[in-house]
Amino acid sequence: MENDLSSILEHVDRLARIDIEGVEPTTHVVPLENVLRDDVPVPSLDREVALEQAPDPYEGAFRVPSPQAEA
Repeated sequence: MENDLSSILEHVDRLARIDIEGVEPTTHVVPLENVLRDDVPVPSLDREVALEQAPDPYEGAFRVPSPQAEA
């Protein structure tokens, strides 16, 4: 492990000596493009229909067991 750490520290030292004057900071080395679709509202299942077969609906929502209750 000593050899690995020494190698890593030598590499960091080499990086520290690189002249980066005038280089713009970046978060990514290549441009990124959002490939997600636009968030467009569409008709969905009516709340009452969705809750019709829920075992224990509560105030218009699905009730789920508490994680502590399962432990």
